[in-house]
Amino acid sequence: MLEKLFKLKDHQTTVRTEIVAGIITFLTMSYILVVNPNILSASGMDKSALFTATALASVLGTLFMAFIPNLPVAQAPGMGLNSFFAFSVVLGLGYSWQMALTAVFIEGIIFVLLTFFNVREMIVKSIPATIKNAIPVGIGLFITFLGLQNGGIIVRDENTMLTLGEMGNPHVWVAFLGLFVTGVLYYKQVHGAFLIGIVAATLFALAMGLVEMPQNGIVALPPDISPIFMKFEWHNIFTLDMLIVVFTFLFVNLFDTIGTLLGVASKIGITDKSGSFPQIKKALFADALGTTFGAMLGTSTVTSYVESASGVAVGGRTGLTALSTAVMFLLALFLAPLFLMVPAAATAPALILVGLFMITSVVKINFDDMTEAIPAFLTIVMMPFAFSIAQGIVFGMLSFVILKAFSGQAKHISVTMWVIFVLFIAKMVLDGMHVI
Repeated sequence: MLEKLFKLKDHQTTVRTEIVAGIITFLTMSYILVVNPNILSASGMDKSALFTATALASVLGTLFMAFIPNLPVAQAPGMGLNSFFAFSVVLGLGYSWQMALTAVFIEGIIFVLLTFFNVREMIVKSIPATIKNAIPVGIGLFITFLGLQNGGIIVRDENTMLTLGEMGNPHVWVAFLGLFVTGVLYYKQVHGAFLIGIVAATLFALAMGLVEMPQNGIVALPPDISPIFMKFEWHNIFTLDMLIVVFTFLFVNLFDTIGTLLGVASKIGITDKSGSFPQIKKALFADALGTTFGAMLGTSTVTSYVESASGVAVGGRTGLTALSTAVMFLLALFLAPLFLMVPAAATAPALILVGLFMITSVVKINFDDMTEAIPAFLTIVMMPFAFSIAQGIVFGMLSFVILKAFSGQAKHISVTMWVIFVLFIAKMVLDGMHVI
């Protein structure tokens, strides 16, 4: 049955190799079960329910990727996208989390349609490479900033806006311990380095009396998901605010997903000369379904995880790897008390190191050409400095079109870029010159 479903022989792999690869993928990305509830609960959502939603959304999204395109790619609520949901849309702009959740659901439906009509691929191919390379760098700095805040390493200051936190704060030492442990283990290529680092930091916090062990044991039925399940806010769907938020979710998720899929596919060795691969449409469809069902469960945008490359590195080649990862997430559902006791400071190292991995594409940017460098630079710096992922994308895209047009290089601006430019300008005018 497994051979018929996943074509293991055609991909020169075995059941054992695929299962081991799936477990390793889970170990490298299981931190999301801790980090996602911590981030989204800042918007007012129930933290316990978020754990269940995160696990279930990861199971469903990964199963879609296993059976539709037959790829060793796992899905879960995306880092960066969850931060945009909580800190930009809800806390920054003042919208309710129900409204943000509705925007994610609508985004998923739109992505299904865009994928079906091949529009999603067309948009991605028309975006300048300098912007594509800059987006993950900016998101990486944004996520790192969140991690430094969660660990108390960087704090608010009335005079300088930001300053170094109190080094005597025990939460700071919890964060530093986790960071050093994770860094050393990752250097030694220990699978599950992130998870081990979180465990070590949590044990340290436990020893210092910062957290307490669950009174009723670590194994329990999953927390009730009803506080966030299907909690949509339909009366705002035809407003300008909803249009702006949906558009931004679409845009950020567009690059997040395609970048991960192309990166993992290249590691498998199935990409062609253009960088694409045969199952890309099916993979994008699985991603869109993951987002749609994830929103129904009550979590932010579900996307493909770059940590899937860890499973590919040990031989994962088919959807059986993803199926194995999904089973691990399902088992984790019954360990909610253990995951929910983890303090924010213990998850800070994961955020910081995910940020580190995301900035590596900065070396691909051509800093000798100002028409390439300035848009990339604005994309990168506006995300953490304006505390908004969308700000970076908007300023990067606008500056690219303007600089190319006025430097005699209009031929490098695609029709899609001109359309996006006009839409952004219209949004700025309609929104009173205030960009998200």
